[in-house]
Amino acid sequence: MKKQEVICYIAMVIISLFVLVPIILITIGTFTPRLELYKWPRGLIPSRFTSDSFISFAQSYGVMNGLKNSITVAVLTVIFSLLIGIPAGYSLSRFKFKGKSLFTVGVLTTRMFPIAILAVPLVKIYMGLGIYDSILGVAFIHTIFAFPFAILISHSIFASVPREFEEVAMVLGCSRLGAFRRTTLPLVAPGIAAIAIFAFIISWNEVFAATLLTLHNRTLPALIVARLEATTLDFLFASAFFMLVPCLVFIFIIRKRLLRMWGIILR
Repeated sequence: MKKQEVICYIAMVIISLFVLVPIILITIGTFTPRLELYKWPRGLIPSRFTSDSFISFAQSYGVMNGLKNSITVAVLTVIFSLLIGIPAGYSLSRFKFKGKSLFTVGVLTTRMFPIAILAVPLVKIYMGLGIYDSILGVAFIHTIFAFPFAILISHSIFASVPREFEEVAMVLGCSRLGAFRRTTLPLVAPGIAAIAIFAFIISWNEVFAATLLTLHNRTLPALIVARLEATTLDFLFASAFFMLVPCLVFIFIIRKRLLRMWGIILR
């Protein structure tokens, strides 16, 4: 085995451990008996596994509603990000127009301003529009966080597909939309899956805006943050596990299209 391959394998193992160890520890802590969490010293593996902490957290006031709100907001963020990002990225990669470079820079500048600076104006605008403390309002602000990545990623993936494919399809009788749907869209599907993952995770993990713009209809992260002052270890582990599972399930569902972007085929 070559030296470069050894270094590559070592790096992959380190990265895998960096990602997997926290997930494993959170899972073990979630299903550890409450009293054992406070023992010191204690072993990594508990004397028995129990779902008491998980069930107790799930039955806490507002948790299931917060979970439903988080999933709804994340799904809406993915939809809105794709509806904005795909047409914008396609236009940037296929057409020449005045202000194209300025538009690209403008997209990037939307991520330059911390949400804390915009807190008061956002609350005032949301109250004026009547969308304060609403799921749709949180989805809008999460879309603002996600769409720059959606536009830039879709721009790069559309630029990697030769426009001659669409031109040939149009010569053979397809409209521009039909040519896009039959030639380009199947080739960029893995990239679209990547955009969906980014948008979902950005929305799922966002706390500050969701806390700022909601009062009763809070997402799960905002609800957890609001209760951090009076929490126990079992609550923290169970809440972290609750936050992990939907993300892992979502990524697992669309992993095939994502991995095809690197030429990996799952059966």
